[in-house]
Amino acid sequence: MSAFSRQNAEQMQITLQEATVRCSERCLYQSAKWIAELSDALALNSETASDADNDPDSPMEDAEQMRAALPIVTSIHPDPEEARLEAKEMHKYLLAKSYFDCREFERCAAVFLPSDLPRRPLNVTSPNAKSPSSLRSKKGKSKELSSTSGTEFTPPRNTLPRLSQKSLFLALYAKYMSGEKHKDEESEMILGPHDGGSTVNREVVGISRSLEGWFAARGDKSTDGWLEYLYGIVLAKGKNEDNAKSMLIRSVRLYPYNWGAWLELSDLLDGIEELQKVVPHLPPNIMTMIFHVYTNQQLYQTTDPIFEQLSKLETIFPDSQFLKTQRALLFHHSKDYEAAESIFSAILQADPHRIDSLDIYSNILYVMGARPKLAFLAQLAMATDKFRPETCCVVGNYYSLKSEHEKAVIYFRRALTLDHNFLSAWTLMGHEYVEMKNTHAAIESYRRAVDANRKDYRAWHGLGLTYEILEMHLYALFYFQRAASLRPYDPKVWVAVGSCYDKVGRPLQGIKAYKRALVAGTYYDSGSSFGSGTTNGEPPSGTLNPETLYQIALLHERLNDLDEAASYMEMTLAQEGNFGGDDDEGAAGPGSGVTITTSRARMWLARWEFSRGQLSRAMDLANELCEDGAEVEEAKALIRDLRSRMEAEKG
Repeated sequence: MSAFSRQNAEQMQITLQEATVRCSERCLYQSAKWIAELSDALALNSETASDADNDPDSPMEDAEQMRAALPIVTSIHPDPEEARLEAKEMHKYLLAKSYFDCREFERCAAVFLPSDLPRRPLNVTSPNAKSPSSLRSKKGKSKELSSTSGTEFTPPRNTLPRLSQKSLFLALYAKYMSGEKHKDEESEMILGPHDGGSTVNREVVGISRSLEGWFAARGDKSTDGWLEYLYGIVLAKGKNEDNAKSMLIRSVRLYPYNWGAWLELSDLLDGIEELQKVVPHLPPNIMTMIFHVYTNQQLYQTTDPIFEQLSKLETIFPDSQFLKTQRALLFHHSKDYEAAESIFSAILQADPHRIDSLDIYSNILYVMGARPKLAFLAQLAMATDKFRPETCCVVGNYYSLKSEHEKAVIYFRRALTLDHNFLSAWTLMGHEYVEMKNTHAAIESYRRAVDANRKDYRAWHGLGLTYEILEMHLYALFYFQRAASLRPYDPKVWVAVGSCYDKVGRPLQGIKAYKRALVAGTYYDSGSSFGSGTTNGEPPSGTLNPETLYQIALLHERLNDLDEAASYMEMTLAQEGNFGGDDDEGAAGPGSGVTITTSRARMWLARWEFSRGQLSRAMDLANELCEDGAEVEEAKALIRDLRSRMEAEKG
């Protein structure tokens, strides 16, 4: 805490405690929990706890210190007019909040608002309405029609009663939650006939119109940022993303400690370029720093500056499980699964009842094939809270690892019943449907995952794989390209792109894609700042993927560029390690060893040398094939042809 002094830490703790109360007052429970955990993770708390352990009977120094340690029961608005309104409405506010806490959202909203909020479409004029020019062309009554048809735009009008901003936010947020509740009820079963884009939140239009009128009437008067946050949510729901970003940026500038606003803003950013455009407009404080790390993690950025920024944050909040989770996710994105697993294991030991992000931990254990650990994690999550979507995903992953795909689907559907927008469950359920050969359900699951988060490359890649199974290669190519744009350093995605180009008859583009896969494979081998650099199921460090090199060679052969094809076949053989060197074990370098792919490359080269008249080189390659145990019969047949050719030349 050298750069972050004790005085700064004390002020930060007071601010975070007040932010926790403000979020709780507006029933933003997830944001309140996040802020409270961040406040508890301050380095100041660790120092205070150690001082108290050394002298537990030491009294408070003065009344000011005692008052600072007391909890904040309710917040007081700095604006006198707002504070007067809040005091006047306190009895109704407490009643409305009690209704909200009991999930009686309609009753909560009815305490402050009339029940007849507008539900008309956001566009005032109907898309089927005739233009004034077409109306004037008709005979008679042209003047009357032209005068009545001029009202195409109605300026926003404030229809809301005069309330404090806190009470107005609670009422409108209750309306929004009521619409979400009814939307889930109308959708009925997961992937059922009514579960799709036809079911929408019917309250969004009314809330948007009401807030539009309220802000227009408010003019230049100051606001506290909470209604901007709600307005940003409903604008995003209405696919008005540019205005939603503006409102959310305005919200975090007015009140930066509402973590929900930062999350909504992060969801609207599709790439690192958009993030760079937004950052200059954000407030220069610690929340922006946390947001920057989180959004880069969501965009799969695993660069040195991100790790350095995260390390600075961890010096201020050394006990923050959220920041530790971000580090684990960065290791996960860089395919350092062992480092990510060790961090998640430490988090689980420090807080065994924490369910957040356990679904990602289970994904890591699934990839590592750690079945005993995954079984223990499933039992622990079920014992803690069996009705959390993360718990259902953990159990679903366990059954998937056991190849019980029907049971896995049951748990993933249960997770989506609890939370329709839970991204991991949609993606994982798509994987299970692919295993069950139910391509229609797999495509729908992946599409819903993309709707929930456009930045999930796994869903785009899953769509590509499913359409490839259906032999619809142009569709598959489109989705693989979307995945590659999100994960440009993932060799698996570029290999899929190259394969699709090959199947649609575009070998030149296929070669370029395969070469991108080779470059992407070396990205993780470099190690650098994020761990050992080892990858799961990839060739050892310093080794190119033999299968990718072999496919490039075949594409060059298709283009009749046999010399280039031969050079790539030689490169494929070179990945075996110590190829052509001594037989001493100590001289063997890293490599993939003899594989089916390298054996096929050796057979291709043997035939190539035979066709060029290099009989001794072809014989050596054929003999090596007989020793490898792959392509043996074809190698023996080639050896017979070679001997006949040699005898004929001698004769």
